[in-house]
Amino acid sequence: MTYKNVMEALDWASSFLVDNGREETAGRIVMQHILGTSYSGVMLHLQDSLTVEQSQQFIKLIEEHASGRPVQYCIGSEEFYGRTFIVDESVLIPRPETEELVLATSNRIKQLFNKKTIKLADIGTGSGAIAISMKLECPELTVVATDLSAAALSTAQKNAQLLEADIDFRLGDLTAPLVGETFDIVLSNPPYIAMEEAKDMSSIVLEHEPHSALFAEENGLILYRKLAQQLPALMNKPSLIGLEIGYTQGEQVAKFFKESFPQATVTVEKDINGKPRMVFCEIDV
Repeated sequence: MTYKNVMEALDWASSFLVDNGREETAGRIVMQHILGTSYSGVMLHLQDSLTVEQSQQFIKLIEEHASGRPVQYCIGSEEFYGRTFIVDESVLIPRPETEELVLATSNRIKQLFNKKTIKLADIGTGSGAIAISMKLECPELTVVATDLSAAALSTAQKNAQLLEADIDFRLGDLTAPLVGETFDIVLSNPPYIAMEEAKDMSSIVLEHEPHSALFAEENGLILYRKLAQQLPALMNKPSLIGLEIGYTQGEQVAKFFKESFPQATVTVEKDINGKPRMVFCEIDV
């Protein structure tokens, strides 16, 4: 079975994906990958012919996604902050909400710091999306990125090479690879889903994305508590801590950091959907 042109293939994919309980938009994402183009590129070439190889590859990837594998893992990439990142089962697929952490931090850098070199650490870097985006958006940063997973760090290193970002990657748990140094900015999007929430989650996520990057003990709060305990020894003055959180966790995470940094300004920020999604801790001189 092959399809003659782009529109014919997309029509088939749309019906096939819906019949298999998947989002029909995945067809367009796969077609963009096959053609090496953007969304508008696909729309402009709906009548273009597909080669037999392109058609067969498209069908293979659509069937793979329909069977339950995330479309980003099927095509091996995901867009984040306007750039293409390699993703595989070693890393969490970057989410749009995390782009807001990058944007909010970039905006705060201009307000908080008045020096040429600023040192940033990204704890639990995964694909490297936060660390690499921050470095490319703010070239003045010196960036260190850590992860407990050697496989994740390998993927992050590939992304840094492809996107030409100079990042110092280190293997280790939370702040362990950073001991003895101090930082102006620390960012983290740690695992924050409570174990008992698994029963309500999509099977696509549960069966393919790394559980070590999704779930955390103490109702998803343990890593925030540990970071709040460990970070006072690592922060310069002034400095900034920025964290992505689950939308129900703002009050508790803010409490951890208010206790550890009693003189700091701790705020809970909402995402584009109006849900609490980030905690910022601004530490003054």
